[in-house]
Amino acid sequence: MDAIKKIVDENHKLYRMFLLFISLLISAIIYNMFLLPLNIVTGGTGGIAQITLFVFDIDPAFMVLILSLLCTIISVAFLDFDKTASTIVVSFLYPAMVKLTEPLVNYMTVNPNDIFIVVIITGVILGFANGLMYKSGYSNGGLTVITQTLYKYFHIPVGKSGMILNGIIILVGGYYFGITATIYAIISLYIRSVITDKVLLGVSNNKAFYIITTEEEQVESFLMKDLCHNVTIFDVKGAFLEKKQKVIFSVIPSREYYKVTEGIKQIDKNAFFVVTDAYEVVGGK
Repeated sequence: MDAIKKIVDENHKLYRMFLLFISLLISAIIYNMFLLPLNIVTGGTGGIAQITLFVFDIDPAFMVLILSLLCTIISVAFLDFDKTASTIVVSFLYPAMVKLTEPLVNYMTVNPNDIFIVVIITGVILGFANGLMYKSGYSNGGLTVITQTLYKYFHIPVGKSGMILNGIIILVGGYYFGITATIYAIISLYIRSVITDKVLLGVSNNKAFYIITTEEEQVESFLMKDLCHNVTIFDVKGAFLEKKQKVIFSVIPSREYYKVTEGIKQIDKNAFFVVTDAYEVVGGK
């Protein structure tokens, strides 16, 4: 059994490394073929490298390598070994891929009239690549190390510090490349974040309903008898009035979302309900 487990673990590790390799390769290709030629600065070490290329004519792959190594040193000094190990891998692998894929720009030119379409496509592809990377369990290193360090020692949320750091880089890029390029960068970043979430979580086929109503029995009957869905009821207490109430919980297929919301409103127009995406539903009938 131990031998089998070891083989499975090794195969899983190879699969994770494969996902990491593919995601970094895709990112490097998009960086060289589209982001660099179009001057679209989307933050990170790549964004800094674009700015230093324009201002000081420093090779982007070399600058990404230097910045990544600096971040690795910070990781070694302030973060744990697991985070540092993945950072070291990416610190050398990504700059190498950026350098190796540089010649690809000679084989494709972007029509200025198609830039908006290109921005959308690059956002989608980079979102897919990021999703693969996060699924591999590795960190993309770079400025992520700084945000993790700020969180560990100063309790600044990673999302907030990351947004500030990347925002500064994007604004500096806007100073050198213009407001239009900045707008394109923001559009690309937004699309990338949406696609990354979709790759990680998948598409939600179900909605989870949390309902508080004075017409508990009617809502329960509507969900169970009319729509044939299971219902769970649990007791809660409001923090402000400390009033005990019951919450009706049910998972509904997304295609019935409108039917459920309208049905609840017809039964109790003052009903309070919250709807969230349910990405994975296991068990039940």
